[in-house]
Amino acid sequence: MSKIGRRPISLGGTKVEIKGQEIHYKGKLGSGVYTLPENLSVKLDGATKLLISPVNVTNDTNRIWGMHRALLSNAIKGVDAGFEKKVKINGLGFKAQVTGSKVVFTLGFSHKIDMDLPKGVTLDVDKSGQMLTFKSSDKAQLGLVCSSVRALRPPEPYKGTGVKLDAETIIRKSGKAKSA
Repeated sequence: MSKIGRRPISLGGTKVEIKGQEIHYKGKLGSGVYTLPENLSVKLDGATKLLISPVNVTNDTNRIWGMHRALLSNAIKGVDAGFEKKVKINGLGFKAQVTGSKVVFTLGFSHKIDMDLPKGVTLDVDKSGQMLTFKSSDKAQLGLVCSSVRALRPPEPYKGTGVKLDAETIIRKSGKAKSA
């Protein structure tokens, strides 16, 4: 039995319709359709909870049960409340600026880096240009955008300069030891 798959999904303010294996959901930030595999079934428990259960319990069903419950839960939570990730830029003169749907990064290279924001992802930059707050209703797309921003200039372990996720800790190294 899947421990995660057994948990009910709280709907919050999201409207849910079940049509066979398709789950249509609509919230204040968007809407979508999630399709469950044939060996899983779904039912509404009142107006506030959604339960996913296997049709017949096998090892294969048990493996995908928790995964599909988590993906559906993230989709429903995303259209209701949304997701947010913070990215921090460390370094002298390193910053980001938003112009329309583009972000211009100054990261210590000889050139500036332009990046297009995908549809559905919004960005807030503080006045110093070093704290970026990404918001989206799609958790997977949000993580992909944040990881691609981090890949522009990963943090280095000696000075700690570069782009890192706010929750990430960088293990610092000491430089050369001074000989006496």
